[in-house]
Amino acid sequence: MTEISFFQIALYLLVLIALVKPLGWYMARVYGGQSCGLELIGGATERSLYRICGISQSEEMDWKRYLTAMLFFNLFGLLTVYAIQRLQFYLPLNPQNFGPVAPDLALNTSVSFASNTNWQSYGGETTMSYLTQMIALTVQNFISAATGMSLLVALIRGIAKQESENLGNFWVDTVRGTLYILLPLSIILAVILVSCGVIQNFKPYQNVTLLQPISYQEISKDTNGNTITNTKIETQQLIAMGPVASQIAIKQLGTNGGGFFNTNSAHPFENPTPFTNFLEMLMILLVPAALCYTFGIMVNDKRQGWAILVAMFIIFIPFSMGATISEQKGNPAITQMGVDANPKRDFYPAGNMEGKESRFGIANSALWATATTAASNGSVNSMHGSYTPLGGLVMLWMMHLGEVIFGGVGSGLYGMLMLVILTVFISGLMVGRTPEYLGKKIEPYEMKMASIAVLIMPLTVLLCTAIGVVTKMGVSSIANPGAHGFTEVLYAFTSMGNNNGSAFAGLNANTPFYNLLGGVAMLLGRYWIAIPALAIGGSLVRKKHIPTSSGTLLTHTPLFIALLVSVTIILGALSFLPALALGPIVEHLMLWGQYGHG
Repeated sequence: MTEISFFQIALYLLVLIALVKPLGWYMARVYGGQSCGLELIGGATERSLYRICGISQSEEMDWKRYLTAMLFFNLFGLLTVYAIQRLQFYLPLNPQNFGPVAPDLALNTSVSFASNTNWQSYGGETTMSYLTQMIALTVQNFISAATGMSLLVALIRGIAKQESENLGNFWVDTVRGTLYILLPLSIILAVILVSCGVIQNFKPYQNVTLLQPISYQEISKDTNGNTITNTKIETQQLIAMGPVASQIAIKQLGTNGGGFFNTNSAHPFENPTPFTNFLEMLMILLVPAALCYTFGIMVNDKRQGWAILVAMFIIFIPFSMGATISEQKGNPAITQMGVDANPKRDFYPAGNMEGKESRFGIANSALWATATTAASNGSVNSMHGSYTPLGGLVMLWMMHLGEVIFGGVGSGLYGMLMLVILTVFISGLMVGRTPEYLGKKIEPYEMKMASIAVLIMPLTVLLCTAIGVVTKMGVSSIANPGAHGFTEVLYAFTSMGNNNGSAFAGLNANTPFYNLLGGVAMLLGRYWIAIPALAIGGSLVRKKHIPTSSGTLLTHTPLFIALLVSVTIILGALSFLPALALGPIVEHLMLWGQYGHG
């Protein structure tokens, strides 16, 4: 690993850590109903929304009412996004006159954006109108992110409060999270991005004259079946326009990841410079990391939040470095040909630059790829399918851990809290003591719900992958045979089942088979984890607080952090190591066995 790569990763982590405490403190005040400094600007809007919708700000909900409100709100958003896609040809702000989105693709996209997955089986600039991108997709980015944060806050209240039934008010939490956290941060980020070259307009697509005309061969057949070759010269190119910056800001901050353009953040209109790359990459992990500090404040023990954050970094840092090293080592098949040689050092590989932007390089590409798969973001600034097998393994493994290493905004931390409960239970069994977490007994009901939450994702991913590789409809979409083709299918359902949204490429996922089966995977991955988590909050909030004693397992110590990291890694390994052995692991052995020694 080069010195500059190490410096880039270290700088990124230092800036991220420096922002955790102030943002985490601010979000704790927002969800605690305290003054956050923006009431003078947003207070009137907040009160108007409550009045128009008939919401009582002081009324609280038990976990079942909270869940019902969440599911109703998300279903309404899903149906709205579907309707807009199907009707976009008849709606305004469609300068390219895009027709209605196909029913199966529209359903997949609606589920994707409602579940905070943002899996995209389409090219945004060739499929969606400006109105669809703004009113359907961008708005849903705010709603799905605010929903995840609200569910986390409800679970935290269940842990912090005692002998109660109430977890807060879903509508209030969602409004405040959107109005005082996501919207202000998105406006600031969007303004910065526009100033750096990210476009924001409503212009029709622009025809521009090429500085250097391009010639190519067009092959056709005449009426007698004879092959005809004609030389074509292109002097113009159609450049897509649109309101890009506003969508990019919330796609990163809300760990949504859905890009305006098909190439996502590898596109120069979404991510034009190394500075915007650093800023967008920072926003991927910012809110999930800061929510750990928010958790510590809301449970009145900041050490708990720091402990969980440290556990996340312990896993994240080695994996990000591993991905960077793997890519810098290069592809042995290309290195052997001599075309990848560094001119300053004979046969020293310059690294695997396939699928990566030269303006970002390997370190920033690999770090982004690790962050986006760790954080359930799914945006890309390089093409994941062109990574080395071990580089691709890192991305798969980050998702196979359950999207709890930062994870989605809210969903990542409540997923990690499920693993905390499992760790506490296992530790209790080891010492023969009733497991407790922050003064609450962990009993069979909590264990059943936590088990459902951590097992539903592996079951969904592995079952869908199995269906994909044994059915004709699934196999027909694979572009690459062998181990890499298997990895493409595994990655697709891993991404959808974990609500990540990134793609491995090489797989034609825009088919009724993948759109419909993927939609089911996204729904299961989002709601069958959220529901048990909220049920645990409803159970814990009714319990009495147990004072700490000499036999209490402390959950902020290095010992507990090590146990939590171990449980997280072992659970991922037990679930997915056989599947990984059939994909990236065997592909790595085949590649280096044929062309070199790795």
